[in-house]
Amino acid sequence: MLKSLLRYQSGGGSVSENHMRKKLYENGVTDSLKSNFALLLKLSEELLDKWLSYPETQHVPLSQHMLGFAMKSVTQMVMGSTFEDDQEVIRFQKNHGTVWSEIGKGFLDGSLDKNTTRKKQYEDALMQLESVLRNIIKERKGRNFSQHIFIDSLVQGNLNDQQILEDSMIFSLASCIITAKLCTWAICFLTTSEEVQKKLYEEINQVFGNGPVTPEKIEQLRYCQHVLCETVRTAKLTPVSAQHQDIEGKIDQFIIPRETLVLYALGVVLQDPNTWPSPHKFDPDRFDDELVMKTFSSLGFSGTQECPELRFAYMVTTVLLSVLVKRLHLLSVEGQVIETKYELVTSSREEAWITVSKRY
Repeated sequence: MLKSLLRYQSGGGSVSENHMRKKLYENGVTDSLKSNFALLLKLSEELLDKWLSYPETQHVPLSQHMLGFAMKSVTQMVMGSTFEDDQEVIRFQKNHGTVWSEIGKGFLDGSLDKNTTRKKQYEDALMQLESVLRNIIKERKGRNFSQHIFIDSLVQGNLNDQQILEDSMIFSLASCIITAKLCTWAICFLTTSEEVQKKLYEEINQVFGNGPVTPEKIEQLRYCQHVLCETVRTAKLTPVSAQHQDIEGKIDQFIIPRETLVLYALGVVLQDPNTWPSPHKFDPDRFDDELVMKTFSSLGFSGTQECPELRFAYMVTTVLLSVLVKRLHLLSVEGQVIETKYELVTSSREEAWITVSKRY
């Protein structure tokens, strides 16, 4: 979907070429998570330290903090140490916000092409993001670095510079927002579900004890996985998805030509009462049922069909929750009503506020 909305044209290869490119992309996500786990843990602990310093009465702007955390995580894991500089992250976030807001609205309702000022701002922001990526691609080619980042996997594959640029852009745009919103909604639901938060805390204590958070032990957090799956479902995190037809398809008498963008109304399916009993209730225990998990996987939210950006977001959010919930009670602000805004990725209409208190 993003490739179409950004009007990128470098696809259209054979089925085998597209499959190879997809595998490079997926392996890039896997390798960047594996190589940068320590960085992810460090960024999570920095946020914990910040929240520990707050008095219990202080309202924390959750959406703002989660977006900042996601931006730092994604920029460093996709593009490397240049983004250890907070000013670089702020510049990226500003341009990212301009591009994403138009992708989420301006293209879909046609208003972007009717407003020359907005269109110029969008094109300038996209050009600046592409310029940053081109410089990093050039810098990483033919050289070895101690930190393996997402772009390295694409550079080492048999892709041309435009393909590397496009795939890096798509992953940077999508993973920042999906990660930020998954973190936000997961914490929102934990603040209003005391029993779920208690159960998650007990699992985190059981798995890690007094030891460090490690990739091997993260894999053992089964209940945390269910919390995140239920977060995606209840929030309708990605209410619409899309896929290009690799080959010509047919539904009844209708032909779907190759390269057609097919849209899926996931937001409807995720809260269909015929599939999900009490669909508006936040209940991670429903995923104890293997058939429920299989249904969820078939929609592309887990397992082999899971989208790479969501897989990235699951890992980042799991590490963050492991660090935060171990040390903090996450609490809702009394009287706050969070209204939902549905676009490509679901968010709250206004800032979501929480408070925190120390467990020890």
